[in-house]
Amino acid sequence: MTEKFKNSTGFQIIEKWMEDKDREPFGFQSETWYKFSQNYSGMVIAPTGFGKTFSVFLAVVIDYMNNPDHYKSGMKLLWITPLRALAKDIAKAMSEALEEIGLDWEVAVRNGDTPKEIRAKQTKKTPDILIITPESLHLLLAQKQHPKFFKNLQCIVVDEWHELLSSKRGVMTELAVSRIFSYQNKIKIWGITATIGNLDEAMEVLIPYPIKKTKIVAKEKKKIEIKSVFPDDVEVLPWAGHLGTKLADKIIPIILESQTTLVFTNTRSQAEMWYQVLLNEHPDFAGQIAIHHSSVDKDIRIWIEENLSSGYLKAVISTSSLDLGVDFKPVDTVIQIGSSKGIARFLQRAGRSGHSPFETSKIYFVPTHSLELIEVAALKEAVKQNKIEPREPLVLCYDVLLQFVLTLAVGDGFDEKETFSQITQTNAFKELSPEEWNWILTFITVGGKLKNYEEYHKVVIENGLYKVISRRIAMLHRMNIGAIVSDSMLKVKFFGGGYIGMIEEYFISKLNKNDKFVLAGRVLEVSHVKEMTVYVRNSSGKGIVPSYLGGRLPLSSYLSGFLRQKLSESLNAKSSEKELRFLHPLLVSQQENSHIPSENEFLVERIKTREGHHLFMYPFEGRLIHEVMSALVAYRISRISPISFSIAMNDYGFELFSKIEIPLSEENISEILSKEHLIRDVMASVNSTEMARRKFRDIAVISGMVIRTYPGQQKNNKNLQSSSGLIFNVLEDYDPENLLFKQAYSEVFFQQIDEARLVEAFDRIHKSEIIIKNSNTFTPLSFPIKVDSLRQSLSSEDLKARILRMKMEAMKKKMKK
Repeated sequence: MTEKFKNSTGFQIIEKWMEDKDREPFGFQSETWYKFSQNYSGMVIAPTGFGKTFSVFLAVVIDYMNNPDHYKSGMKLLWITPLRALAKDIAKAMSEALEEIGLDWEVAVRNGDTPKEIRAKQTKKTPDILIITPESLHLLLAQKQHPKFFKNLQCIVVDEWHELLSSKRGVMTELAVSRIFSYQNKIKIWGITATIGNLDEAMEVLIPYPIKKTKIVAKEKKKIEIKSVFPDDVEVLPWAGHLGTKLADKIIPIILESQTTLVFTNTRSQAEMWYQVLLNEHPDFAGQIAIHHSSVDKDIRIWIEENLSSGYLKAVISTSSLDLGVDFKPVDTVIQIGSSKGIARFLQRAGRSGHSPFETSKIYFVPTHSLELIEVAALKEAVKQNKIEPREPLVLCYDVLLQFVLTLAVGDGFDEKETFSQITQTNAFKELSPEEWNWILTFITVGGKLKNYEEYHKVVIENGLYKVISRRIAMLHRMNIGAIVSDSMLKVKFFGGGYIGMIEEYFISKLNKNDKFVLAGRVLEVSHVKEMTVYVRNSSGKGIVPSYLGGRLPLSSYLSGFLRQKLSESLNAKSSEKELRFLHPLLVSQQENSHIPSENEFLVERIKTREGHHLFMYPFEGRLIHEVMSALVAYRISRISPISFSIAMNDYGFELFSKIEIPLSEENISEILSKEHLIRDVMASVNSTEMARRKFRDIAVISGMVIRTYPGQQKNNKNLQSSSGLIFNVLEDYDPENLLFKQAYSEVFFQQIDEARLVEAFDRIHKSEIIIKNSNTFTPLSFPIKVDSLRQSLSSEDLKARILRMKMEAMKKKMKK
């Protein structure tokens, strides 16, 4: 930083403002301010709570005060954020700072929660700073004469870029930024991120343009204290889903001793369950704790966020809806229920506590079964080595591109050549060929080979511009902008009035009149369902906790690697990790009855019980990869001898169960686990066509081939699948070169099957020594997988009885030894 910049008016005012607040800028903040003044774009990487927002926000303020003539009226800073809760928090922080500095800039938020009249006011007179979600930004691009909003824009900031990068919302962001940049290529583009493993790639994806750019990495490190919540004794045969709630009596003192606690769960159903558990265990929490997730009503969420900030609430049970950089200063403790599934996600959640730079972020890990304590040791090792997962950017998402060009056509229309040039500057579509672009244009105008279906004739060419002239098509397109596709959501309202939240249709379809369920911490009784609304009454007693289709997070490859490492070290009774010392009896039992694999070993267990023959394998690659691996292994075994299996899996391994003996031996195991002809055999073992058909449903919705939301109604999941399934069949028979049809198979390979990770896993197994162990009783590693398979077919009472019987049998067999 030069002396000239230090002595500039803007820097002096900000330095004085910070001094008055007894603060001084961090090195990365000062560097960002200076680089911005030198016309750089770039990426800021700093730990949670260190003021990443103020690094770029104040850079714009300083630049304005130093060069007021360069700034005209209207929008100066466009701030893109993935979360609504985050937007409100940022707006509040910016507004307070501007008022104290003495700058009369208007800060506004625009997202799905923004009232219609406020949006109209923003359109008429744009605020100086607009904080917006990717979806709402695309809605802006769908307005007539939208370039006027950005004509005086100086900077675009994409906050929490790591969260958007590997998603279709990230592709939407790339396209929107590139469009705005094409109007005004002097705009600076900055990304902000806390936790990401591929920083250089992340910056190039956001800023692929030939402009000055820099990467600013904070030298400051956030202190994190990771604590495990231990049960009173270790279960030698652990099982998932019961231990966590048994530890409620240990969690309550943590909450009581803390100022404010965030309790993170991975699913909405888990959040609802824990809210009830904590209230039942400690009734005095009534009115002091709340529940926050995406299905809770907007007004309730806003109330919770405000009362978290004020310190009124003692604890909030949340999903990822409060994961990102929301600054709730009273929060001094975080509790993670069960596996976080990834290192970055765990660090993000930990960072919600001790939000100031000089405080230690404190996070407690509550296992849902004993083996998850190994994950704590793995997480500690990852933090020690500063290893964080990379986020892989998506490319050639034709469904998002189709939606985008329709958005432009709904607005002012677009020029074919200019738009192709703009789109191919993005990382997502830099490989888009002229032939593919022509296919896109043909598809939006005449439906490609679906030209006989008039509903696909959406765009016309007028004076050289591609435009939507139908008001109905334009309205339906605006209503369906977005890349998040989940099951149809129904509103939940009290019979006498009052809105509670949203519930997925597939869950409510299983309930009858007068059945009880839990939402937003309330027990509700179903009165009736009318159109897209569930009418309910307040009730008491026990209600069914909703399950949600989007609840399964994949275990990251980085965390899998650390898990295997810690398991191989686990028999060392003198281990420095408390978690491994606590699990010593369980680990000894695993070693005595079977084996604990080292990092260069792959464990296979064959267990015979009176029910039949069980084959367990332990890749430690996460449930999603195990789904594919188990189907592949089953297919290869059935080629040796015809046999049918039932299959179960968890994040650590999978089970193949058969009534008859499984033809697996030392002689053929290498062939069964071979990396040769891997993808060919995967395609033969899974129903890739059905998987692609399911993927195509989302692609059809995003691309606009199937309209989901109509005025006053929404197509349900069954209808969507039916409509998209019919189109899929037509394309399969008559247009297999259709880009959307091909994309469905591409997503199956690269996302659902995760071809790269699968190949890597089999390569690792190929280099490992394969250990086959035989047993007549379940082992600590196999038992939780077996319980998961029983859970699908037994009621909770029957399951408990069956588990008890299995444990008793195991004890008898051990005593006989």
